[in-house]
Amino acid sequence: MTAAGDGPWLDDAAGRLVRPFTVSNGRTRPTVALDLMSQVRATGSTPLGYLGPEHAQALDLCRAPVPVAEVAAHLRLPVAVTKVLLADLVDCGALTDKPPAFHHNPTDRALLEAVLDGLRRQL
Repeated sequence: MTAAGDGPWLDDAAGRLVRPFTVSNGRTRPTVALDLMSQVRATGSTPLGYLGPEHAQALDLCRAPVPVAEVAAHLRLPVAVTKVLLADLVDCGALTDKPPAFHHNPTDRALLEAVLDGLRRQL
């Protein structure tokens, strides 16, 4: 049985029906340097050529700036695969990316606790 809203890609009993790296045609390295906290946003340009359903889902998620890690979580794909998909969209001009700007110590305990709290709320 297919999970609601997931189409043919996920099955309640079997899990993911398509191997994650099949989505990226076996590619494991993005053409654009993306960090987990890099912000990606749709440009409004229509990508030329065929892109898979995961590309379309990612593009839809990026109507507003969103971190790469959040896109991966929504797509239920490994971050490495998500970065390849997002890099494809950046390469064709459908997305822009912005590296994270740390105005504070990225290993600050309060920041790490806030991230952990956010992750717990998602699970």
